[in-house]
Amino acid sequence: MRDEVDTLVEAWARERTDLDLSPVEVFSRISRLGRHLDLTRRVAFTAHGIESWEFDVLAALRRAGAPYELSPGRLLRETLVTSGTMTNRVDRLASRGFVERLPDPRDRRGVQVRLTPEGKAAVDGAFGALLEAEAHLLAALPSEDQATLAGLLRTLLAPFS
Repeated sequence: MRDEVDTLVEAWARERTDLDLSPVEVFSRISRLGRHLDLTRRVAFTAHGIESWEFDVLAALRRAGAPYELSPGRLLRETLVTSGTMTNRVDRLASRGFVERLPDPRDRRGVQVRLTPEGKAAVDGAFGALLEAEAHLLAALPSEDQATLAGLLRTLLAPFS
């Protein structure tokens, strides 16, 4: 089986015989898969009326467990955005009725962001659709190969954690 990366690598190998092109074989495929995954995610989320950034915030709250609330600082760490961006996101999600701000019982100056029942329904529906779509993307690989791939990718990502 050949793909577009094979053609790209062959062209570079012809032009640059002095280079080891093995990183291109891995990362060009990861990059291309990333684009397909982004599109797949967008379709799954749009079908449930949310955008990717909304899913990121809602999913962080959902994963926190009942009562599905986090401090803005914890949301920043979970979603890797700036505080200004998070404030804007929480404002927009609150205006849609997906989250609410509550006083932090441990700090009078602080707030907690809590997932509403509407937000929980939206993220649960989108996550189910996402899992179904991602399973479809992986369908060509037997489950043992999927586990091997997950382990290899974990090894590559570990230094960034």
